[in-house]
Parts: sequence; structure tokens; C-alpha cells
Amino acid sequence: MSEALAARAAPRARTLPRRDRIAIVAALLGTAALAWTWMARMEGDLCMLAMGGGAAAPAWSAGDLALVFAMWAVMMVGMMVPTAAPATLLYAALARKAARQGTPIAPTALFVAGYVAAWTLFSALATLAQWGLARAALLSPAWSAASPALGGALFLLAGAYQLTPWKDACLRHCRGPAQFFAEHWRPGTRGALRMGLVHGAWCLGCCGALMGLLFVGGVMSFLWIAAIAAFVLAEKALPFGRAGGRVAAVPLIAAGLAYLGAALSG
Repeated sequence: MSEALAARAAPRARTLPRRDRIAIVAALLGTAALAWTWMARMEGDLCMLAMGGGAAAPAWSAGDLALVFAMWAVMMVGMMVPTAAPATLLYAALARKAARQGTPIAPTALFVAGYVAAWTLFSALATLAQWGLARAALLSPAWSAASPALGGALFLLAGAYQLTPWKDACLRHCRGPAQFFAEHWRPGTRGALRMGLVHGAWCLGCCGALMGLLFVGGVMSFLWIAAIAAFVLAEKALPFGRAGGRVAAVPLIAAGLAYLGAALSG
């Protein structure tokens, strides 16, 4: 795929037939809705694990580990799949054009599968982080930070990262799928999976620090999860998203300082 794609591909998603756009967006939102529904159904098991001491106990059983990993993996699908809509729509438009030209490319679902795989790998790391925090007695039974110092550090990390050039680079890839495909295009089935995985990795670089805030408000707090998901979606999709992300660094850092102040005064 040539470098000229960056100039031509941006409007190409809009040339996708309306019914196709509706079908793709509905599929992404439906997948996210199923994930949220599954999280609600898992809540009882997770609460039993938490209140039974498994969440905060130094040693987890294999079943505990599997349940927490499933929670993270499903949560990431619910939070992040909708944010992949612009890149998914553009890939679908490119696939449609390639099919008309007699050079079909891999199905759009494979690109989405690669994206989900990236966040599933993150879920494994998040599970290990939660296990480590539990071993260090830094989590409450509600799976939120038991220490103001930990909460403050996570807020400061998230706020400071919003202002870094790494955040800018990652968000630019997330907000500019045309440029992403121009730079990272690979043909074939493996290529589609790889592009989805790489796009997911850029999004992880963009949002990973924010995901750490789940340990502050509580990993089982649906309201807190929804608030972070809404912020991530706005930052990646709305015209003022990047500016809003920089502005958000101020209250994040302020919250971090307040937490640390409470830790020192306590």
C-alpha cells in the first residue's frame, strides 16, 4: 500500500455504504454490550471471591486467577472495542475497494480480532498486577487501592503521562487510522491480525496509564469503569479529544497530590 493512502484513505470510510457502516458499528457496540452484560453476570462470583478473602489473600488458586483474568479480558472488550470503530470502518472500506478490484484482502473481523488480542495480553498483565498488589496488601476487599499513597501515585502517573510526547505519538495513531494503515499495512490473514495487534498496542500506549486508575476507584465499580471508558472514547474520537486530554491532566495531577497529602498527614 503506497504512502499516498494517507491522503486518500481518510474520506474512504465515508464512501462505505451506509448499511455497511451501520452493520459494523452495530457489531462493535453489540460486542461491547455483551461484554458489559457478562461483567454484570460475573459480578456475583467476583464479589464472592472478594468478600471471601480471595481477592486480597496473598495466595490465589488457579480458579481465582482464571476468574480475575476473565474479568479483565471481558472488561477491556467492553471498554475498548467501541474506540476501534474509526480504524475498523476504514479497514472495511479498504476491503470493499480491494474486492471490487479483484484483489480481496482478509476480512475485517480478523483486524478486530488482532485488536482484541492486544488488550487480552494487557489483561494478563493487569491480572498479574492485581495479584502483586494483593500480595502486598495494597488492595481493599472491594479491589480498590487500600493505600492513599498508591492511589496518589496512580493519579499522578496518569496525569503526568497525558502531557508526554509518548502519549501524543500513541494518540496520533489512534486518532489517525489513515496514517496508521499507510505506515503499517501488511497483506494477507497474518497481516490483518498483525495490523489489529499493532493498532491495539498503540491504543494501549495511549490508554494504559488511565487503566491503572481502575485500581483507585475499584475494579468492580461499574460507574468508575464507565467513566474511564467514556473519557477514552472522547479522547480518541471527538475533535477536541487531544486538547481535552491535556486539560484533564490538571485534575488528575491535583487528585494525585491530594491523595499523597492525605497519606502524609495520616
